[in-house]
Amino acid sequence: MQSSRPFRVPPTIHFGEGAADHTGREAKRLGAHRALLITDQVLASTGTINPVLASLADAGVATQVFDGVNKEPTLEHVEAGIKMLRDSQCDVLVACGGGSPIDVAKAISIMATHPGTIADYMGLDRFERPGVPVLAVPTTAGTGSEATMVSIITDTDNDVKMLIGSPFLIPQAAIVDPLLTLNMPRGLTAATGLDALTHAIEAYVSRKAQPMTDVLALSAVRLIAEYLPRAWGQPQDREARGWTMLGALQAGIAFSNASVALVHGMSRPIGANFHVPHGVSNAALLGVVMEYSLSGNPERYADVARAMGIGNGNQDAMGVARAGAEKVKRLIQLLEIPSLGKLGVTREKLDPIVEKMAEDALASGSPGNNPRQATRKDIVELYYAAL
Repeated sequence: MQSSRPFRVPPTIHFGEGAADHTGREAKRLGAHRALLITDQVLASTGTINPVLASLADAGVATQVFDGVNKEPTLEHVEAGIKMLRDSQCDVLVACGGGSPIDVAKAISIMATHPGTIADYMGLDRFERPGVPVLAVPTTAGTGSEATMVSIITDTDNDVKMLIGSPFLIPQAAIVDPLLTLNMPRGLTAATGLDALTHAIEAYVSRKAQPMTDVLALSAVRLIAEYLPRAWGQPQDREARGWTMLGALQAGIAFSNASVALVHGMSRPIGANFHVPHGVSNAALLGVVMEYSLSGNPERYADVARAMGIGNGNQDAMGVARAGAEKVKRLIQLLEIPSLGKLGVTREKLDPIVEKMAEDALASGSPGNNPRQATRKDIVELYYAAL
């Protein structure tokens, strides 16, 4: 049996169709009177956030909307949100959107009670006290940020994606309503779903995995592998949307407690230097990195493959693991995720910065959790292989 490890989740999780209706009651339970809702302009203009706004209004919670998070979250988003929070004197943050609005809301929350800027707190466990309470209402089935203690904010001046981690960043409630995902474009469904699959796989094979996360990670692999293709191919399939979103939630809880590994370490420099969305870069790397990593723990990768319906307990672990990696690569191809080369990461652009990208990947700490330890040279070769 492993030594003691913490396992952290939001105090409250609402999951299922209509869960958004609980937002107002959760805000009132926290004693809130005014909410700052963090979202993006598309979700605001299409009415996706309307159930959340209606729930807050029904509970008597006045709401101010900040809809400026229309891309990967940056320091500028955080600073603008802090100013609005203070000017409006809101006492709860409601994050409604994909990972970007949720990550921004977490950063606003914690910086409302700490000096300096969020860049001063890059890394793990740098905060001394809680922030303003956050209610997280995801509209994508992917990042799992509604259940994690991590926020990723980009420092655009230095082309660095900063990982900020603390138990104080875990939302007070995760309100997970599959109905809010029905209007997701197919490309976003694919990218966020494969992001969640990456979370689940890396949480299970991570050197920091633990029994509590193993159960959730394998369940997430099973659900996402089975239902993501349906959600992508039939966007109004509510059953597929629901099970995919549950898988994404489980994967978020799993990786928040077991951490991620080499894919995420390599993905962040791609996002920072080439502005490729996080889920897309994870998906473009996943197949190549899985194949490289199998030898580090074939038994664990075989478990992942079996969760996707491949093999049985009597077959050779490495053979099953390889079949699992092939199935993941076929899934990525089916969902029409482009290669890094087609995303603008050309050899000509990569050559001058690839060594620095490999250094940044290693410095993130995530590759240290990988079953097979990668050197800087290995990571450089994997970047080129993913082109």
